[in-house]
Amino acid sequence: MNWLTAALSCLVIWFVADGLIDERDSARIERDTAQKEVADLREAARISGEMLADRDEIDRTRTQELNHARSEIADLQRAVDAGTQRLFIKAACPVTVPAKTGTGGVADGAAAELSADARSDYFTLRDQLAVSREMILGLQDHMRRICLR
Repeated sequence: MNWLTAALSCLVIWFVADGLIDERDSARIERDTAQKEVADLREAARISGEMLADRDEIDRTRTQELNHARSEIADLQRAVDAGTQRLFIKAACPVTVPAKTGTGGVADGAAAELSADARSDYFTLRDQLAVSREMILGLQDHMRRICLR
């Protein structure tokens, strides 16, 4: 009977130990999975941080470029308004054929220049062009440095 009790005790201990070993293995697997998830989340956070830093740098660079371009446009506009600079346009005037009855003609004048009312349109277009240029360059930078990462 002693040997039967000892055998049953060993059997019970073996089942308990087997159960504990299974729980230990399950806990290890869960721990390893959790550690992998933590490492993946840290890597994702690192990449997100870098992408946000790149985005901020692109924004800062493009804003500086836009402010510089707008400053140059404003300086040019002030110079034109003050009369220290003029806006010339490339133009060619066709040669007029004088009528047979008269002796009219057009003397060569100065270079063609924008009229006063067209100047504001010119500066508006330059500003819009500068904004569009920086937006396009910013989007291209964003695609290259962030989206294609």
